[in-house]
Amino acid sequence: MSNRFLQFNYVPYPLWRRQMPSWLRQAARPLLRRYLAAEADGPLATTPGGLARFMARWGLLSGCDEAEAARLLADTPPVELAPSGVQPAQWTGDPVRLPAQWERLDTVLLTWPSVYPPLWAAHAQMAEGIAPVAPVTIIVRSALWAAAARLYLLERGVLSPQQIAARVRFLVLETDDIWVRDYGPLVGLDASGEQVCVKPIFDPLPNYPQARDNAMALQWAAHAEVATLPLDLHIEGGNIWSDGAGTLIVSEQAFFSNPGLTADALDERLRSVFAFEKLIVTPRLEREETGHVDLLLKLADTRTVLISSSALALNGGKLRAARALFERERNAAGDRYTVHELPTPPLYINWGVWPVWRSYTNALTVNGRVLVPVFGIGTDDAALRVYEAAMPGYEIVPINCAVGANGGGAVHCLTKEIPARG
Repeated sequence: MSNRFLQFNYVPYPLWRRQMPSWLRQAARPLLRRYLAAEADGPLATTPGGLARFMARWGLLSGCDEAEAARLLADTPPVELAPSGVQPAQWTGDPVRLPAQWERLDTVLLTWPSVYPPLWAAHAQMAEGIAPVAPVTIIVRSALWAAAARLYLLERGVLSPQQIAARVRFLVLETDDIWVRDYGPLVGLDASGEQVCVKPIFDPLPNYPQARDNAMALQWAAHAEVATLPLDLHIEGGNIWSDGAGTLIVSEQAFFSNPGLTADALDERLRSVFAFEKLIVTPRLEREETGHVDLLLKLADTRTVLISSSALALNGGKLRAARALFERERNAAGDRYTVHELPTPPLYINWGVWPVWRSYTNALTVNGRVLVPVFGIGTDDAALRVYEAAMPGYEIVPINCAVGANGGGAVHCLTKEIPARG
């Protein structure tokens, strides 16, 4: 991948859903169709033949032709159906502990990027990296699209048919977008180890439909028969890190998302649902749309943190401040942090409009593995070596996130772990 400052890359983001004048929408349609997946503005394929044509058009078939794909897609895999309009039980007990990501996980959720064909490879890599150590739950819009995801995985050949049947689950649940980290269930554990779904308010973007994403966690909880606990905060899952041992970490984005919120009020609202002893608030990156803490740092364990280097002029001061914060801070147990510095890929501007901030901290820890984003650039190898040094005993698995970065995230943003019951 080029490191030119100005680039013209595919944008995995539904810009056609944003409000725009009709004349501008019409004029931009050829460009949107080629680079922004705007064909999804219309009805998606609902027949095996239509879906086979879609996959052939985007080069998603490698081991069979379109006719054979249509025949295979007619044989849909078993799917689970999340109920619509069913309210899950309400949790009435004490605040819950939010486990650390390195604790045992039941499953990892992925939302299959149906309307973003260039992202299918990255999602397949993530599924292939997770499945050997944890079941994968792929969220799809219908059983037919589950068949498409299964066919794509089968044709890649990394997972065997037996592994796919045993380790890949399909859950039919309508969402607006792919960034399941942010709208997915925040699952904590009560004192007896039972799961509880914490549900904050998800509505970060103006003029964009997010009702289905905001409802996703409740639908998942109803399906999983997990009680829910509302959190009166506008906050996304990408802005909450927990070490499972009394420390929560968020960025200053919490104050941008909740105008007028004070530090004391933030602490109080978080304590109303989470059992923790210490809250650490980090700087918020500039010219990075999400403001999320997972694009700034990653916890490796209760005393080890990985932080992006301050080599770039943009956000150099923010990153130096974040490093200094953890060099002087202690966790809830009173232990000092060891800080490992990751390289920071150079910033570039996509289509002259969108600054693209890439971060190696946007990684997922899952049952002895770490899925680390790479971007096809020179700093990838150095980043992987930092992970090997900071997290010995873990298997480091690189995931190509060059396309996903243009939508604002990578591995961590595209996944949501569900902790195992205690």
